[in-house]
Amino acid sequence: MPSPTDPNAVTATNFQDPPHSAWGFHHVRERQPTAKVWRGAGPVWALPNEPRDIGAIDYDIGDGGTRTVADMLGASHLDGFIVLHRGAIIAEVYGNGMRAQDTHILMSTTKSFTGSLAGVLAENGVLDTEARVTDLLPELDGTAYDGATVRHLLDMRVGLDFSEAYDDPESDFAYLDAASGWRPPIRPDAPDNLADFMRIIRAKPPHGGAFHYVSANSVVLGWVLEAVGGEPFADLLSRHIWQPMGAEFDADLAVDRRGRSQTEGGLNVTLRDLARFGELHRLGGAVDGRQIVPQAWIKDMRESGDADAWDKGTMADPFPGHHYRSQWYTNRRHPHRPFFTLGAFGQTVFVDPKAELVMAKLSCFPGGAGEDALWGDLMGAFYAIGGALAAET
Repeated sequence: MPSPTDPNAVTATNFQDPPHSAWGFHHVRERQPTAKVWRGAGPVWALPNEPRDIGAIDYDIGDGGTRTVADMLGASHLDGFIVLHRGAIIAEVYGNGMRAQDTHILMSTTKSFTGSLAGVLAENGVLDTEARVTDLLPELDGTAYDGATVRHLLDMRVGLDFSEAYDDPESDFAYLDAASGWRPPIRPDAPDNLADFMRIIRAKPPHGGAFHYVSANSVVLGWVLEAVGGEPFADLLSRHIWQPMGAEFDADLAVDRRGRSQTEGGLNVTLRDLARFGELHRLGGAVDGRQIVPQAWIKDMRESGDADAWDKGTMADPFPGHHYRSQWYTNRRHPHRPFFTLGAFGQTVFVDPKAELVMAKLSCFPGGAGEDALWGDLMGAFYAIGGALAAET
């Protein structure tokens, strides 16, 4: 078996598979076509260093057992982990050869960037969240997106017959991955690009029903933003969020073989810049007095998710008492009401405003049956850290 850090063994269609992902996830631009998200020429948002030992914070893992944050990190397929408290870095660690300057694939954490960019364009008056998708993207006329609105995309409430099963090589998601160029073709006549793939998705109305997580919705959402914003997604993200936020490094956005933006999972950023994005949201969307993401959009995202749609949806069992709004998750039952992102193989940014806390994790979880346990362990650590720091305030 090749070494996890042997670049010669990593290809465009196996970079998600262990052991290749341990190198591939933070070298995507070397294996996939990408568009640059320019950081601009402005100042970097400074993050002071105030190191603290949080490794001994412990939490219950059931059956009377406990686990520490250090235990979690040692068994979490770590690429990067960072904790900001009141805007200062109190913990930062890397693994698998990743460095602070390396960008890492975000998988579905990309969706939350897409959702926040939608908020900026809505605030600017160029995006109507109640507009019909096919009015903005006429090429989708006659597809399963007929009748769906932008808000349906934002909240994963499009009526689709779509299987997002990551461990099924014949699922709809597997065909989406192959159309993106991230997997080998499943069959010779399958779509080899995202635009053609969108036309074969099956409808299962009505729109606006239960939460149904479908990555294709976030691809379409990104294309909607390009249509109304008049620029490629990478340029829109650069101009409206990445530059004004004070990102330290350029980001990369994967594109398919025809150059279409992969706005559901293709963004690659450094760990500190991911933490900055989380901190931007903790601060209500503003940095140094400059409003970037609308405060009202973030408030709506945290408070206006449809609880009933979530409870009847596809993720209620692993995440009871949550909701999904504008491509972000919120724990509506927790007294801190934290909100966060989720990306396959362990990519996340977690924001706890009450604890004045932002945490981000980049990983190369191996996938399969053990991934749920890894997520549970990571979330347990996040809530324990949040509880410990909130108790100090």
